[in-house]
Amino acid sequence: MQYIKLIFITALISAISTPLIKRLAFKINAIDIPKDERKIHKKPIPLLGGLSIYIAFIIGIIIKVGPLEQWEKGIIIGATIIIIGGILDDIKELRPWQKLMFQLIASLCVIYYGIYIKNITNPFGGEDAFFNIGRFSIPFTVLWIIGITNALNLIDGLDGLAAGVALISSITIMVIAVMASRSSAALLTAVLIGAIAGFLPYNFNPASIFMGDTGSQLLGFLLSVISLQGAIKSAATFAIVVPILTLGLPIYDTLFAMIRRKLNGKPIMQGDRGHLHHRLLDLGLTQRQVVLVMYLMSACLGAISILAMCISTPRSYFLLTVIILFIVFLAWRYGFFDNK
Repeated sequence: MQYIKLIFITALISAISTPLIKRLAFKINAIDIPKDERKIHKKPIPLLGGLSIYIAFIIGIIIKVGPLEQWEKGIIIGATIIIIGGILDDIKELRPWQKLMFQLIASLCVIYYGIYIKNITNPFGGEDAFFNIGRFSIPFTVLWIIGITNALNLIDGLDGLAAGVALISSITIMVIAVMASRSSAALLTAVLIGAIAGFLPYNFNPASIFMGDTGSQLLGFLLSVISLQGAIKSAATFAIVVPILTLGLPIYDTLFAMIRRKLNGKPIMQGDRGHLHHRLLDLGLTQRQVVLVMYLMSACLGAISILAMCISTPRSYFLLTVIILFIVFLAWRYGFFDNK
């Protein structure tokens, strides 16, 4: 009941604040004007929608039952840094290295407050259920947070796509956190679910507002950090298979984009029309159909990640390997590594 209450309250806050943020975006000229072929929309759309998600999320954390834990304070500070960088990017478009600096600082903040990967489940099981990654703990955590933050940012190419995928991933993480008796992570994810759900009706096709980098980076950051707290099988042991499957859609799409650009001699940060949503559009699907198909893919991966949480660690790693090989085969078969 407490989860439902938090979801309802934060959804209401997000839904009420979104129209106000839309007016603000017009006033400060935070507008997405289509300038190249990668843009699907044909008319200027206000950005900064992620700010309403942020407002609802922060209020939700404050009003939830119990005092703020240290790691929750780290998330608030980190999310605020990401939001500042996102707003600046939506207004005047930051350079890649400038966006990376905001992401790095936000990552180090949550690490300072105690959120980092110490142990990883042992793929072979046995007596040693986990192994300590030692000095690689901080760089591994930074890589995870920055990677997921940018992965969500890169799939934000259609109305409601990134927000919907983030919503499905959040629901999956909450279920897993409840299964793992991680009540704090479950409550925090419930807050995020409501914040996204209240914004999504404005963002679904035809969108009246985009969440912009303000929102896509924020959602990627929050999902990456909360997944570190929610995907736990035993004390302080990170079940790495679970979040890789839960956030599989943005992860695989981003990795394929990097490989594709490298193979074709293009800069990794250079945009193209080779992402999954572009490919589905080229097959003749409408925007709504593409988004719904990708929602279904994300939900399937979420269901598999819940299954991975229930089975033994060796079997979960085997399941992940099979899924990855299957996805890579499909990507190769349908030309995802070809220049587009």
